[in-house]
Amino acid sequence: MGVVQNAFIRNLYYGECMSRPVDVGELRVGGYMMIEGEPCRIVDIAKSKPGKHGSAKARIVAIGVFDGQKRQFVKPVDSGAEIPIIDKRPGQVFAVNPTGVQIMDLETYEYLDAPFPEEEDLKAKLTSGAEIEYWKILGRVKIVRVK
Repeated sequence: MGVVQNAFIRNLYYGECMSRPVDVGELRVGGYMMIEGEPCRIVDIAKSKPGKHGSAKARIVAIGVFDGQKRQFVKPVDSGAEIPIIDKRPGQVFAVNPTGVQIMDLETYEYLDAPFPEEEDLKAKLTSGAEIEYWKILGRVKIVRVK
C-alpha cells in the first residue's frame, strides 16, 4: 500500500472520514443517512413531482440508530445528503460490567467499551466469551447481534 492509502485507512479508523456525500434522490428505504448529525435508518421516502415553479422534493422519515428517535425532513431531490460509514465488525464479549460491555475485536484484537443494547433479548445473551457483531459509526459502538 502506498502512503496515501495508509493515511486514508488510518483516517477512516480514527474517525476523520466518517460520512460521504450523496444526492437525496439516490437514498432508498432501509439505507442509512445523517439527520441533525445523528446516523439514522430510513423507514419511508415520499417523492413529489416537480411543479410549475419548483423542483421535486423528497420527504424522508428515519429512525436514529443509537437513540431510536424518529426524525424527518423535506429536501429537494437534487440536493446533497450525508451517508455515515458503518464499520461492521466481529467481536467477542470479554467482560460484562454494570455500566456496559467490554469487547475484543476478533480481527485487530483491540479492546473497546460499548453500552448495553436497547433490546432486552439481546442484552440477556451477552455473556463472557459470546461472539457478537458490532457496528462502529461516527466513533460510537453499537452491539447489533449475538452469533
